[in-house]
Amino acid sequence: MTVRNISRRELLRAGSLGLVAAAIPKWPAPRAALPRRASADHCIMLLLAGGPSQLDTWDMKPDAISEVRGPFRPISTNVDGIQISEIFPRMARHADKFALVRSVCSGTQPLHNLGRQEIQTGRVFTEDFEFPHCGSITARFRSSQNGAPGHVILCSPGCDTGAQLTHGQPVGRTGGRYEPALVSDVAHGDVTSHSLAPDGSRTGDLAQAFDLGREPQWIRERYGDHEFGRACLVARRLVEQNVAFVTINMFDGVAGRNAWDIHGSLPFPGISCYRDQIGPMFDGAYSALLEDLQSRGLLQSVLVLAVGEFGRTPRMNSHGGRDHWTGCWTAVFAGGGVRGGQVVGASDAIGSEPREQPVTPAQIVATVYHSMGVPMDARFPGPRGTSIAIVEPGTEPILELF
Repeated sequence: MTVRNISRRELLRAGSLGLVAAAIPKWPAPRAALPRRASADHCIMLLLAGGPSQLDTWDMKPDAISEVRGPFRPISTNVDGIQISEIFPRMARHADKFALVRSVCSGTQPLHNLGRQEIQTGRVFTEDFEFPHCGSITARFRSSQNGAPGHVILCSPGCDTGAQLTHGQPVGRTGGRYEPALVSDVAHGDVTSHSLAPDGSRTGDLAQAFDLGREPQWIRERYGDHEFGRACLVARRLVEQNVAFVTINMFDGVAGRNAWDIHGSLPFPGISCYRDQIGPMFDGAYSALLEDLQSRGLLQSVLVLAVGEFGRTPRMNSHGGRDHWTGCWTAVFAGGGVRGGQVVGASDAIGSEPREQPVTPAQIVATVYHSMGVPMDARFPGPRGTSIAIVEPGTEPILELF
């Protein structure tokens, strides 16, 4: 398989499932070798654009030298033996609900476009074919089963939609309210765009999900007064409207703003933004989402996956930041039949590479399919009359999670 740099135009085309979804053949039965699927009917994927540092979030190394362990200290969670970074105090109270996969790794180049494509599709681009988002594949299958609405992608204002694998326009905020200008969704596998009226309304069954004025003020405050928090609240409302898959892109870009991409030299922020802004933003919205889903009896049926496109270098650079690293990072799974309060896999002493049970992005995607009941031996049309499996042959989900 040849990997190359990808233009924005090519990435924009990658979100257009209309070219492939309508031609997906009849879904085969799941492979007999796999156990019965988990209980997810919906998935919320939180794409942590920029690549969170494993060493400063969910896989800390407090006994390592200072340039490896970083400036933050680990804190205990409500599960004995599991510690996470102090930047997530609220999340620490919910460790019994989520599982940490600390051994994700990839052999691709540490580039944002390749990483985002791989973690959302399980594949990398080749010279002659582009793979659809796992949310679109899942939406196509779920629609064929029960007619549920498909895949909704939420992004911050100004989102580079090409890099986020959708040809539709981003969801934005105007006038201090969450009023999407456009929203991309997949209905029965086909991507469509829906305009909103100036008052934020739009036609269709999903219109009410975007009206956060229907939510009590205290609920909105729990999620946070920022685009990511509002997107997480919209995602909860969308799954209540039976949407199969929601992808939330946490940031519209990484250069020139505080985000997970902490190189420490301009135009990128330093590691302190994790403590001052990014950690609290994620901690509040993610915890509110889990709390909300559980209180409504939805957590068992909604898989929540939080993951970046790669991790960060084990040793801090000369600017006090960390650079791109595909050798090892952490994914966080919750709900959808996942057994919380556990850690799957382990990294080495400096968080550089997996020490046990390496997990690939393809396995992350296969795990989503397994949880959602999508047959992993399903195929869709490829170039020159071929057909391509939705996951590479031999790729298995992370069954320990369930």
